[in-house]
Amino acid sequence: MVNMENLELKKIANEVRKDIIASTHSAKAGHPGGSLSAAEIFTFLYYEEMKVDPNHPEDPDRDRFVLSKGHTAPGLYSVLAQKGFFPREDLLTLRKVGSHLQGHPSMKHTPGIDMSTGSLGQGLSAAVGMALAAGLDGKEYRVYSLLGDGEIQEGQIWEAAMFAGAHQLDNLCIIIDNNGLQIDGDIKDVCSPYPIDKKFEAFNFHVVEMDAHDFDSIRKAFTEARAVKGKPTAIIAHSIKGKGVSYMENNASWHGKAPNDEEYAIAMNELVKIGEELDRQ
Repeated sequence: MVNMENLELKKIANEVRKDIIASTHSAKAGHPGGSLSAAEIFTFLYYEEMKVDPNHPEDPDRDRFVLSKGHTAPGLYSVLAQKGFFPREDLLTLRKVGSHLQGHPSMKHTPGIDMSTGSLGQGLSAAVGMALAAGLDGKEYRVYSLLGDGEIQEGQIWEAAMFAGAHQLDNLCIIIDNNGLQIDGDIKDVCSPYPIDKKFEAFNFHVVEMDAHDFDSIRKAFTEARAVKGKPTAIIAHSIKGKGVSYMENNASWHGKAPNDEEYAIAMNELVKIGEELDRQ
């Protein structure tokens, strides 16, 4: 774990956002909204929190990450490219025939992907298995998994949570991207998962809440998670869907569609201005 300056992390997160917009625009498909809401989470995990090495992506002692909400692969791909797991130009091949960057992550084709995901609810089960395996093998690696707040409406999430809590998997840290929106609208109106904190506490999780766009808050949450013994940790990350692009923010319609040429230009212009402002700080 290496502590980085918040300003540098903000710059990386903004580049991740640019790549999310560029890749989904190139693909003419994808899920920008939930990718943008998790940009700081992806950045913090891969640049500060997790023990990973792009030169040795299959190191048996590395920390593991499972993107349970696999449709937000554009965000994960963007940070992996920024980190050096594969060339950044590959991002423009998203969802194209022959590309290793498909609509959902594939561990068989993309360096840095620890688990193939896409069917909502299943990623957490894989992460729980990895965390259990670490203990059985006497390994010290940690396992992280990012879930959608709409995804936790799936029953398999709670089967996995029950197992993790019962087995006291304190090397497991899950993050719920609580942006409040899913493909059909507000999560409260579709099938409310609230209160999220009380549900995970009932499954023997230590629960932490954080501002998903503030690196001090993010760092504090993950530091607390590392210190917990005898329980897995669930971090509820309060975020804004579409964060960083004005017309996408808090707009459920951007859950699963790509920007057209005009929308791409507007988004990139906004993100370039954010980058310029960060450079002046």
